[in-house]
Amino acid sequence: MRRGLKYVPPALLLLALLELAVFVLVGRAVGFGAAVLLVFGASLLGLVLLRREGMRAWRGFRAAAQTGRPPGPEVTDGLVGLLGALLLAMPGLVSGVVGLLLLVPPLRRLAGGGVRRATERRVSSMVAGDLFGPRRVRVYRGAPQPAPEPAPAPSPSPQPVTDPGKAIEGEIVDR
Repeated sequence: MRRGLKYVPPALLLLALLELAVFVLVGRAVGFGAAVLLVFGASLLGLVLLRREGMRAWRGFRAAAQTGRPPGPEVTDGLVGLLGALLLAMPGLVSGVVGLLLLVPPLRRLAGGGVRRATERRVSSMVAGDLFGPRRVRVYRGAPQPAPEPAPAPSPSPQPVTDPGKAIEGEIVDR
């Protein structure tokens, strides 16, 4: 995690230069006053949406918690909406376009899936199960594999009964 932090200052500098270059290009195309009004209007819209998305995320989280459902989908949807509104509120045309794209429902679901996968990779499977509910895994059926011969036991004990044709449902818990 700390290795990636060294790239933040150069990335912010590149973003500022990109925003400035796009502003100059748009200013030349539509006029300086219109470009300033466009940035100001987008920032104002972002501030209004920031409040709305924050309230929407909070209501979704509370509703999921009250009904006993895992709050993960509501939390990721709320985070993506808040990020989109925050980017729209930032002064700049590039960040405004990215923020507006994050508020479009199909792209929002796509970004929410990315947030979910990133979260599942960074937390334990128990926490991910609490946040997002049970995971869905694919099971491929194939020919049963022969079991290795067990070592002879010193005292007779009952052997466990296994049925290779039936699947056992359960949950994997990391310790």
